[in-house]
Amino acid sequence: MSFNNLDALYRQVIMDHYKNPRNKGSLRDGNLTVDMNNPTCGDRIHLTMKVEDGKVTDAKFEGEGCSISMASASMMTQTIIGQDVETAVKLSHIFSDMIQGKDYDDDLDLGDIEALQGVSKFPARIKCATLAWKAMEKGLQEQ
Repeated sequence: MSFNNLDALYRQVIMDHYKNPRNKGSLRDGNLTVDMNNPTCGDRIHLTMKVEDGKVTDAKFEGEGCSISMASASMMTQTIIGQDVETAVKLSHIFSDMIQGKDYDDDLDLGDIEALQGVSKFPARIKCATLAWKAMEKGLQEQ
């Protein structure tokens, strides 16, 4: 697949998550809640997660922001549900390296989040893409 076709596919995946976000909403029975914002561009997220026996059993988000920020939140919740806390945090570190254009450990299936790789070419958008991931990591570290 040519670079242009791959880039177009990635844009479609991002727009699909933005227009049809997965896990949008709030958990009534969540035991972790994190609110974060990116004052630079106005993105904000309210993340609720349910963690039981060291595993993320559910996660939902609400918020406002650009397509990258909201698509990333959708992808993040999809990726961490069912993961143990250690793996969820590891995925966050892998995502952070990937989004900054660094070499990253690819031993875990990144699924749709690979579509955000191209953000590394736009440093001003990195904070948009990482907001939900930082919220998730903060919540899991404070539990």
